[in-house]
Amino acid sequence: MNPGDDASFQSLTQQISDVEGLALHAYKEKCLRRRIAVRMRARGVHTYQDYQSLLQQHPEEYPKLRDSLTINVTKFYRNAATWESLADSVLPELFQAREGRVRVWSAGCASGEEPYTLAMVFADLADRLARRKWLNRVTIDATDIDRQCMARAEAARYRPTVFEEAPDHFREEYCVPVDDEYQVIPRLRALVQVRHVDLMRDPPLTSEYDLVVCRNVVIYFDRPTQEQLYQTFADVLPEEKGVLVLGKVETLFGPVQKRFTLLDVRERIYRRCA
Repeated sequence: MNPGDDASFQSLTQQISDVEGLALHAYKEKCLRRRIAVRMRARGVHTYQDYQSLLQQHPEEYPKLRDSLTINVTKFYRNAATWESLADSVLPELFQAREGRVRVWSAGCASGEEPYTLAMVFADLADRLARRKWLNRVTIDATDIDRQCMARAEAARYRPTVFEEAPDHFREEYCVPVDDEYQVIPRLRALVQVRHVDLMRDPPLTSEYDLVVCRNVVIYFDRPTQEQLYQTFADVLPEEKGVLVLGKVETLFGPVQKRFTLLDVRERIYRRCA
């Protein structure tokens, strides 16, 4: 069944943008239609016009729709090879090249598994190299648009299943059991600052980062928005030092390619060049 024409779809997405503050124009339309359809099926409506009316009459539907639009599938140590590459070569170089604070941006951090994985990788590296003071220099800005996810990130409490891909000692050494969950220890929570940032509208929290990690986020946006985000990341990374990590199915394209060199082609790790 056809849910409606382009005009009714545009009217619906404009209403959602106005109410929720989401820049839906930057999403890939096919992806956007698919995710809205999930909620339409859940509520038993068949047209965009009917779903728009439902939202007006039942505003409690908006948070569920927002969850559908901002998919947050994440685990600790997801794609282990990426974290191993960072720990083996990238992070030691960062510490050696930078005398002061090492600033990291986890962009699109969802419920916090990625930035806390970063904190654990930093801690594990510092322990292995007998440089525990290194950890005092680390600041991780964890940003997302979804405030419910941010609340979970701030609580730093997680079900055991999200640790399935992580080394066993990460959960044992860097978390404590709380009821039927695990909470990241205070020493590592202190490294992570959770902040609300809309990547398409808000500026970065600071003018310079040593490492930007943005994995499996950019793929949901249209090409112009992707290019804009890549340029933003390039702008905040220092030349010949800053490092960018993307998802395994994401890649740089267009003029911004000239601003980076590949460090690890398989793991999509780039260094900012001059």
